[in-house]
Amino acid sequence: MKKILFLCLLCLLAASCRQPSEKGRVVGEGEVEDSALWMQPRYAKGFTVKYLSDGVRLVEVTDPQQDDDHMPIGYSFALVPRGCEVEVPEGYERVEVPIRSTITMTSLQLSNFTALDAHDYVKGITGTKNLYNENILQRVRDGRIQKIGMEGNFDPELILAARPDVIFISPFKRGGYDAIKETGITLIPHLGYKELTPLGQAEWVKFVAMFLGKEREANEVFDGIERRYNDLKQRVDSLTAQRPNAPTAKRPTVFSGEMHGGNWYAVGGRNHLAQMFRDAGADYIIKDDNTGGVNLEYEQLYATAANADYWRILNSFPGDFSYEALLASEPRNALFKAFKDRHVIYCNMRQTPYYELAPVQPDRLLADLVAIFHPELLPDHEGTFYRLLK
Repeated sequence: MKKILFLCLLCLLAASCRQPSEKGRVVGEGEVEDSALWMQPRYAKGFTVKYLSDGVRLVEVTDPQQDDDHMPIGYSFALVPRGCEVEVPEGYERVEVPIRSTITMTSLQLSNFTALDAHDYVKGITGTKNLYNENILQRVRDGRIQKIGMEGNFDPELILAARPDVIFISPFKRGGYDAIKETGITLIPHLGYKELTPLGQAEWVKFVAMFLGKEREANEVFDGIERRYNDLKQRVDSLTAQRPNAPTAKRPTVFSGEMHGGNWYAVGGRNHLAQMFRDAGADYIIKDDNTGGVNLEYEQLYATAANADYWRILNSFPGDFSYEALLASEPRNALFKAFKDRHVIYCNMRQTPYYELAPVQPDRLLADLVAIFHPELLPDHEGTFYRLLK
């Protein structure tokens, strides 16, 4: 009798190891019975997923901005259902899922956990600057979440005290990961910030969901984002195509940034922000092939942006930002057409949870910009992040 029970238990365990989550079943290699659990990205370029017949998922992470002139940096993980004793292919780091706890290093990563209602998994963050979520702040106050220090200056003791199963990192930033590598904790690169489209960045919510067992929730969240974003983009495209000579149908021009320390940092023409401007029906003035950003002298930027219709600014100004404050920071700002026309698009990170929410709300960012560039499409819109500076 005991032998029969033992065999039944083994059978149940083997069956459970074929489940990507509670309500889905792996049918064969590359197949998932429940489509709501399918995690292959449609827009994100930084990760891919391969399903094996034993319930293991092989996840490849690569730099979305990698070009042919550089050696690609890649990471390979085998996500194994927790408690299952299965072999993983050579070259893949084994991670049992769902994980029970983690540490996040950036606001973008944390935004994924917020979107998935998964704060319980987070046991450590780098800091609380520009953090507005009261649930997270309360967890920091009562000790459920540890502040482990900033990138480049982590506190290994606090990291160990948080007892994370894995740590989500941004490997191309300042780093400082050598100290935590010695702990033996698995480091998971989250490269959402390097995606070249707003929807690609938002789709990293699926990547995080695979480690939490929240695939269904992630697909529901992202499907809503995708639908709202693309519906609005289609309305913009239809407006400019059907009535190209109408004043509001024309594509305005826009530039971004401010002068700091003698240089103007401007995002490149392939940056996800530049793509959002285009999706909102505007033309970004920098049309190079740069995926990140470039530092320009004032004269260089002015030569390109002097006659642009709009000027987008994101900062953490202490108090109420104004045209007077913009003029005081750099008197030559008054020379821009967008300044003269009072067409400055503004977001203050001291007053708005921009980096905390924007990565998983590109549809709202897009709506804010469309309401400014083409107000007839959204006449009653109230901005979530951006507004025209008064």
